[in-house]
Amino acid sequence: MSTSPVQSINAPRLSKFVVFAITTKPEEAKAFYSDKLGFTFLRDDGFALVFDAHGTMLRVSKMREFTPAQYTVLGWEVEDIVRAVKGLNERGVNFERYPGMPQDENAICTFPGGARVAWFKDPDGNVLSLSQHA
Repeated sequence: MSTSPVQSINAPRLSKFVVFAITTKPEEAKAFYSDKLGFTFLRDDGFALVFDAHGTMLRVSKMREFTPAQYTVLGWEVEDIVRAVKGLNERGVNFERYPGMPQDENAICTFPGGARVAWFKDPDGNVLSLSQHA
């Protein structure tokens, strides 16, 4: 029986992701992640808003002050990015345009290898993305 350096007999199995975002606007974040993105709100545990993001736990941690990162902090792979962008547009999500990025009329950037990405922000300015890989 061989084991890789990452996986030994005594190593714990890291099986499920929990993803995190930060908010200073919990009521706006709750509406955004549930109403606009369609995730199921589970509870507010006092420290974070907890969502079921289609089988992945999303914890939107509450903070008094926060400066959002200028890069993508959460992203979702989709089968049809044009359809997904248009669907989120219909729910009031606005997609970002970045100078120097080759983005089409739907704000989707296509990279040389064929990957396509569109970026948007939550109410706190966290950069989120949709991607479709070639």
